[in-house]
Order: sequence, then structure tokens, then C-alpha cells
Amino acid sequence: MPYIVGLTGGIGSGKSTVSGRFAAHGVAIVDADVVAHRLTAPGGAAIGAIRDAFGPTSIGPDGALDRAAMRIRVFADASERRRLEAILHPMIRAACDHECATADTPYVLLVVPLLFESGRRAATVRRTLVIACDEAVQIARVMRRSGLTEAEVRAIIATQMPAAERCARADDILDNSGDAAALDQPIAALHRRYLTAAAAVGPG
Repeated sequence: MPYIVGLTGGIGSGKSTVSGRFAAHGVAIVDADVVAHRLTAPGGAAIGAIRDAFGPTSIGPDGALDRAAMRIRVFADASERRRLEAILHPMIRAACDHECATADTPYVLLVVPLLFESGRRAATVRRTLVIACDEAVQIARVMRRSGLTEAEVRAIIATQMPAAERCARADDILDNSGDAAALDQPIAALHRRYLTAAAAVGPG
């Protein structure tokens, strides 16, 4: 198993932007959200179980998970969210573990929104990187990309681990409140740090 760096951050913090910059350095990226989208796309491995658990209205006309409808459903009822997580999380973990194990790079960046909440990750992640962001910037980003209202975005943020707690648990923190160009230098420095750490540990 390669050296794994776990990347996390709140919604709209810019996890995809940051992971893309690491990918430009030749780092293998394993993104739990990308895996989840693949599992819930038309013909995805989770579609049948979701349809059985939540009924045909949970699936859109294209055969994919109806994300908008499911978002409303799980935020209105915590037990529904847990039911969905019970289906998806084991599948996501298994796919991510496989992708990490088969990566051919000195270290892997594992992008997991609920990294600290999923205690199982503590056994595999060697170092953690939190993407920090001003809340106002987070909200604006999510509203712009997803068409959600400010109230809807704030409701999502309220369900996530508080930013201060997330940062307190992190080995490394990267502020992504500003322009993306400002990320280049700190990401290059982190990349060198992770290469050195991976070389010191050697193949797992």
C-alpha cells in the first residue's frame, strides 16, 4: 500500500481544485466523491440497492440517482441519511481501498469529505491535509456551482464537522479562501514534504 495522504475539507472549500493541483505534480488522486458518482451513475453498482431501499422515485429518468430528490429526503430525515450511507459507504471504501492499493506513485492523495468522521481511515492514512476556507467564500462557491440557496448551503455546512475542529485534527492546513493561483507555492512545498515522508517510510 502506498503512503496515503488524506485530504478533507467542508463543502465548497475547494478540495477538487487542490487535488487537481497535486495531480499536476503526478500524484495519484483517489476521490471518494468521484467514486460515489460512479456508483450512482446509470448502471452504477449502487443503483439496484438504492432503488430497493428507497423506491423507484429515488432514481431519475436517466437511470442515475436523483440527487436533488435524495438530498431533500436525507436532510429532512437523519434515519434516511443513515440508510443511504449504509448502502454507499462500504462500496465507496472498498473502491477507494482498491484504487489506493493499485496506485503506482510514491504517495496517494485520498480525498474524503468525511475523513475524520470515518474512524476506519485512521489505520490507512499516514498524514492529513485540511483545506480551510472562509465560510462566506464556501457559501458563494456552492451557490454558484450548484444553484442552491444560501439557507440550503448553510444547512449542509451545519451537518458537517465544525471547521475549527477539522483544522485542530489536521497535520497540515491549506487556506483556499483566495485565488487559485495562490495555491501553487504551498502545494509544491507540501508535495515535496509528502515525497520525503513517503520515501522515509518505504513501500507499505
